[in-house]
Amino acid sequence: MKHTRIGIYIDLLFCLVILPLIIMLVPVEKWIIYHTGFMLTLIAYVYLLYFTYRKANIPALIMKRKYSQVVLLIAVLLLVTWGISQIPIPKEIISATNLDWGIRQHMRTLSVWFFFLVVTGFSLSIELTVELFRQILSKQEIEAEKNKAELALYKAQINPHFLFNTLNALYGLVLTKSDKTESAFIQFSNILKYMYTQTTLDTIPICNEIDYIRQYVDLQSLRLNKHTHIDFFTQTDDEHAQIPPMILITFVENAFKYGTSSEIDCTIVIKIVVKNGQLLFETENTIMKEKRDNTPAIGIENCRKRLELLYPKRFSLTTVEEGRQFKTRLTIQLS
Repeated sequence: MKHTRIGIYIDLLFCLVILPLIIMLVPVEKWIIYHTGFMLTLIAYVYLLYFTYRKANIPALIMKRKYSQVVLLIAVLLLVTWGISQIPIPKEIISATNLDWGIRQHMRTLSVWFFFLVVTGFSLSIELTVELFRQILSKQEIEAEKNKAELALYKAQINPHFLFNTLNALYGLVLTKSDKTESAFIQFSNILKYMYTQTTLDTIPICNEIDYIRQYVDLQSLRLNKHTHIDFFTQTDDEHAQIPPMILITFVENAFKYGTSSEIDCTIVIKIVVKNGQLLFETENTIMKEKRDNTPAIGIENCRKRLELLYPKRFSLTTVEEGRQFKTRLTIQLS
């Protein structure tokens, strides 16, 4: 995982760069010559101390409320550090170098505790940072799974909504024994094929979605008479621009549901333009039927929630009613 690789890079930086530089602050040459065993023990202890902290992960233990383990670990490390700091300097070395034994022993003790504090501070800082980073990633993964589940729910809601509206149209053709019924069922089968092959994908080329909407418009046209005029305009400078499947059909459905009449002249306008990485989608229809109540349309609210999850702060959706005209305008920054 990403945070694991970051931890490895930090370990390499500390062990190969930072710690050697810190060790050079003490008289390494003299300690190596006059007290080799102590110097090697100190170096091994410092590295062991660092990896003990990294392995134990004290911030994680504290978050899990394992306070007794934290106290026990710190106590053991303090005891080991104290023991190493009390390793005596051989008297013969002091005699050979004419140095004060007490002063040198005190300096060595301070050096050991200095290494302990530096390694402890650095290790805990790193572990705290890594733990916070891990928590952030975990929250992001949970949020992503939540969004994925919500999108799946919204998609599941779209299909029954579409099927209900379309089956109503087919039912009307059957009742009137229209000679367009056979063509309508062919169109319907093509649309069903699209739904169960394309909607399982996260995104599809805009040309596929346009073709799907065109087939839906053709299907609806079969049940309409000369009083309903359909103006369907498309223009794109990138046919392979990616969009979520069935993100536009809800607005087209509403236009046909509320904007058609078999007795009064009316017009439905559908416009899809893709230019410079931006999608512009507009519909306009004469209001021929009123909704039964003032609650928002399920399909539109469904679509708005999908857009909020897929394009946060990258889309604009407005629906307005001007006189007897209902207008929808949607813009999405695709790239």
